[in-house]
Amino acid sequence: MQNPFENPAFGMASLTAAINLLPNRYGRLDELGLFPARPVRTRTVVVEEKAGVLTLLPSLPPGAPGTVGVRGKRTLRSFVIPHIPHDDVVLPEEVQGLRAFGTENEFASIAAVLAEHLETMRAKHAATLEYLRMGALKGIVLDADGSELVNLYAEFKIPPKTLNFKLNVATTQVLEKCLELKRMMGNSLAGERMSALHCLVSPEFFTKLVTHPNVQEAYKLWNDGQALRSDMRAGFPFAGITFEEYAGEASASDGEGGWVTRRFIEPDEGHAFPLGTIDTFSTYFAPADFNETVNTLGQPIYAKQEPRRFDRGTDLHTQSNPLPICQRPGLLVRVTAS
Repeated sequence: MQNPFENPAFGMASLTAAINLLPNRYGRLDELGLFPARPVRTRTVVVEEKAGVLTLLPSLPPGAPGTVGVRGKRTLRSFVIPHIPHDDVVLPEEVQGLRAFGTENEFASIAAVLAEHLETMRAKHAATLEYLRMGALKGIVLDADGSELVNLYAEFKIPPKTLNFKLNVATTQVLEKCLELKRMMGNSLAGERMSALHCLVSPEFFTKLVTHPNVQEAYKLWNDGQALRSDMRAGFPFAGITFEEYAGEASASDGEGGWVTRRFIEPDEGHAFPLGTIDTFSTYFAPADFNETVNTLGQPIYAKQEPRRFDRGTDLHTQSNPLPICQRPGLLVRVTAS
């Protein structure tokens, strides 16, 4: 009997297109459009930093020679794009009874079984990408086991920035803290632009912020106190900064055969970043390590299948090769509640 999995409908190109079309159910940072995709043809990416020198131009008498422009230094940094494979299997009993000689819905039924597996695998890749992107917002991209993949502060030789909001102190002027955060961000733009300032915070930080006496006092008269009566966790604007509660977490290996739950943002912490930038955040996607994908532009996720030994099922292989980075880590600020 002909093996339906040998049909081109289940080839690498078709499965890759299918898994990339599945909805991304886990990705607030993807919704924000913060890390645009940049496909590349290699497994490494080189980021060029050009330290432009900005000086004031003096006025000169007519006919005088103009001032000479000063070239900034260029620095090249190379980053290795991580390889994240994930496998699954379609067993014969899952497609048992789907084959019917002469019918036209055979492939459609088997495709539905494959779609169920691909959707689960897609969700795992999406959660992993969200975790990596959150690491880029922190300045340190971590692997699933907690080890460092990329330390942007070490690469760019700059110290991380932290601002303590001191929300445990009732007399803290939260407005002044917000203005200090905005000044820190503005001083670090260095030629970049931003349209807004966003801050993803842990549930603990958000609770302390909205219940702080000075914050509540400021919102008592605003729109008849609507902010104090409504659930503003999806976006709480204060002093020109949007604070959003973020409770992302996922299970990961602890490196010793067990499982741990990794929170994407630690308790009483948050991470501020600019929106509307030109060239600050990127997600580089490298091609898969298949013969047919050599020297091609990378896709977010790849999928492929092959029969198991003695035709005892079909192995599904997916992989993603993403590297989300912040090319201006000086714009990243970690905020704490106490």
